[in-house]
Amino acid sequence: MASKIIWTEIDEAPALATYALLPVLRAFTKGTGIEVETRDISLSGRILANFPDKLKDDQKIPDYLAELGELVKKPEANIIKLPNISASTPQLQAALKELRSKGYDLPLYPEEPQNDEEKKLQERFGKVLGSAVNPVLREGNSDRRPAPAVKKFAQKNPHKMMKPWPEVSQCRVAHMDKGDFYDNETSLTLDKATEAKIEFVADDGNVTVMKEKLPLQAGEVLDSTHMDVAELQKFYAKTMDEAKQKGVLLSLHLKATMMKVSDPVLFGHCVKVYFKDALDKYAAELKEIGASPNYGLADILEKLDRLPADKKAQIEADINACYKKGPALAMVDSRRGITNLHVPNDIIVDASMPNVVRDGGKMWNTEDELQDTIAMIPDRCYATMYQAMIEDCQKNGQFDPATMGSVSNVGLMAQKAEEYGSHDKTFTAPAKGTFRIVDASGATLLEQKVEPGDVFRACQAKDIPIKDWVRLAVERARESGTPAIFWLDDNRAHDREMIRKVNTYLKDHDTSGLDIRIMKPVDAMKFSCERSRKGLDTISVTGNVLRDYLTDLFPILELGTSARMLSIVPLLAGGGLFETGAGGSAPKHVQQFLKEGHLRWDSLGEYCALVPSLEMIAAKYQSAKAKVLAETLDVAVGQYLENNRLPSRKVKEIDNRGCTFYLTMYWARALADQDKDAELKERFTKVAQQLEDNEAKIAEELLAAQGQPVDVGGYFRPDPVLAAKAMRPSPTLNSIIDAM
Repeated sequence: MASKIIWTEIDEAPALATYALLPVLRAFTKGTGIEVETRDISLSGRILANFPDKLKDDQKIPDYLAELGELVKKPEANIIKLPNISASTPQLQAALKELRSKGYDLPLYPEEPQNDEEKKLQERFGKVLGSAVNPVLREGNSDRRPAPAVKKFAQKNPHKMMKPWPEVSQCRVAHMDKGDFYDNETSLTLDKATEAKIEFVADDGNVTVMKEKLPLQAGEVLDSTHMDVAELQKFYAKTMDEAKQKGVLLSLHLKATMMKVSDPVLFGHCVKVYFKDALDKYAAELKEIGASPNYGLADILEKLDRLPADKKAQIEADINACYKKGPALAMVDSRRGITNLHVPNDIIVDASMPNVVRDGGKMWNTEDELQDTIAMIPDRCYATMYQAMIEDCQKNGQFDPATMGSVSNVGLMAQKAEEYGSHDKTFTAPAKGTFRIVDASGATLLEQKVEPGDVFRACQAKDIPIKDWVRLAVERARESGTPAIFWLDDNRAHDREMIRKVNTYLKDHDTSGLDIRIMKPVDAMKFSCERSRKGLDTISVTGNVLRDYLTDLFPILELGTSARMLSIVPLLAGGGLFETGAGGSAPKHVQQFLKEGHLRWDSLGEYCALVPSLEMIAAKYQSAKAKVLAETLDVAVGQYLENNRLPSRKVKEIDNRGCTFYLTMYWARALADQDKDAELKERFTKVAQQLEDNEAKIAEELLAAQGQPVDVGGYFRPDPVLAAKAMRPSPTLNSIIDAM
């Protein structure tokens, strides 16, 4: 029986890298009983799958995300999941523009629906926005850690990106002290199953059903909370004054991609406060042209083109005056004048805050120089742990990648756990009133009193995933001999419910000899930093959002990138989802590739993910060949690192294509040198020799492809022929691989 590996087709740099790596994987597994198939879950693919009624027959594609959503519930699932775009509204609009230019007759996204038809259309597009992929595929909890070979290499060859912390640093994380999600949270554990609904009861008595069906299981944790936007605006204004007085940069760190309903609103309020004078003065004109602060300053500036030239110039002048009055903003691109407030998805907290730590508490200013920043993370649920790390660095200096220990993670994320599964239960209050979660009997389970514009959110964490999360934590602590710390805050309503469950389910396991603790995130961060500085490892056991944040934070400091982490999701049904790292830097990589033909994306995450994927096939199907392929690939990854074949940032030096060539050569040699499978040995002895004999020629052909602009036929949906040609520019290498 053939076993299948499903390789996800996604977006940006990792999508381009796939054109180089996938032919190698298919050639190496040919004749072994392992089939490698692809499924398109890219942003453009998701858009097309959601609008079959708008497309010609030859343009339609199946809903592969829904298909994979069913597969992950089966024991045979074996999926290599590369990082995809969690689309913000500006990204969705850009993808639509490209697709329409390619002849796809898709509707435009209605930013402000004017009628029921446009509301339905906006709802339809909502299936594509934000974290549309991960909650569907993550039918298991997360086990993320650096592979031993990767960590060993990082300590032997520490990355050079760490900048010293100054003796006097004004960096700090600013957060709200009241009125935030943390402050307003209520939570309970369901004692029986029910089908609830979420309704909004206005103070005038009018009732609107916001969500008709909310199935709830016995034992699951249900939360409700809201963000008080009046308090949010006060917080922004106060922090802006502080940054101005101290002469430091102001930066805002949110997750406007994954938290697609709440965080764009939080972002928009910051834009409103910073540019208040201009936005208030021209409110009528801006409303008329459909400019929304939620999409960032760039959206407003772009839509000014819809106004007469003199009016546009007036508004631009008043916006520029706001810069002079307010604090200096952290820059995304100093040369192009792109600030932190231009686009909501430019600065994403889990990728941006590690860089603040890495850069000594600083971000880039308009002079393209690093400067102290006050980093605003409004909600206290997660802001405080970042501040704890900053205080640690201000006291002890920068971390040393050559000596620091690892902080791996066991993360609760199965079945849309916690905030990242809350999109369909997040709403902006239409008036003064109360959001209520009402069960089948009509009883109110939870409620939140709100003012107009407040952001309501309800979250769930089901019982079976929580049990599995505790089990996985105990297993990892036992296997690694490492302390496992549950990051839970007994002052937070949701966490109090979780602490009770953790204490109950820990009793189901033998924890003798293990160091398992429950600590507040601030204390857990201090504990982990202290151990890391001593070269000691720690396992963080966290909920869904902290899983995301920590598995960028520590790896960026330790390894230089979170893309090099081993990310295994043991699925609840018995299959496996193998994730390949973070794609936060992928857009910049594509821009460089299109401009100068150099792709610096590091596919080490893909190489590492393939090892446990093949190991799972070996175990499930008693496949000796899969076992040999896994063992030899592991050897090849070690050789790849030992010989430092990682991509350079500079053109005319090794890039992703060269990296994949060397991984291929090392893997072929390892297969040729092994003695467990004679057939594979014979087959790859010839291949290894061909690759080694032609090493210089192949390397030369790959470098010759760099140094000039590249056309791949699109950003969001490249032309497969052009992309393959660009990513496989060595005729010598191609002839060897294709002949296999």
